[in-house]
Amino acid sequence: MFTGLVEEVGRVEKLEPGSLARLEVSASLVAGGTRVGDSIAVNGVCLTVGESSPDRLTFRAMPETLRRTALGDLSEGKPVNLERAMSPESRFGGHIVQGHVDGIGEVTGVEPEGEAEIWEFAAPSEVLRYVVEKGSICVDGISLTVVSVGESSFTVSVLPQTRENTNLQELGVGSRVNLEADVVGKYVERLLAPWMEKSFERRSSHAL
Repeated sequence: MFTGLVEEVGRVEKLEPGSLARLEVSASLVAGGTRVGDSIAVNGVCLTVGESSPDRLTFRAMPETLRRTALGDLSEGKPVNLERAMSPESRFGGHIVQGHVDGIGEVTGVEPEGEAEIWEFAAPSEVLRYVVEKGSICVDGISLTVVSVGESSFTVSVLPQTRENTNLQELGVGSRVNLEADVVGKYVERLLAPWMEKSFERRSSHAL
């Protein structure tokens, strides 16, 4: 489990395609104390460390992972947001992030608002159904608060500190990002689904 609080912005050093793509990332901070087999969120995608050195981490990504996320857009030199999995003694910030991407979004607008910026992201319906105003959304591994929700997009407010310390500093209109909706909404929907179905059936029978 992760929190969406980015610890370090690494750089893609090598990206080798194949049946198991090999992704090598510079990570002077996150690599410290990280062992083979540990989980790291890379742009919001939970990946397992395959090789580790004091300043680099190497991961393997299945074709399915590349198809379902924006990791396939990466190239050498690109920045990536990195976060180690939570430990039991960690303080909990951000929100609950699993590292399981729900869909790919796209930056459609960046507008200044005082010292902050309003970023708009187009998002697929399967993600938007769980996005609520003032709720949480994970964008490329960054925990952000939703400002507004439209029919096909949502907006967030980005502080200068957030942009300067994440990969947002190099993203712009047209960039694709990984989106993970708040897992709480998914569980609520799952738990209420049987009740909603029964309620619909009762209303339908009364109408007849």
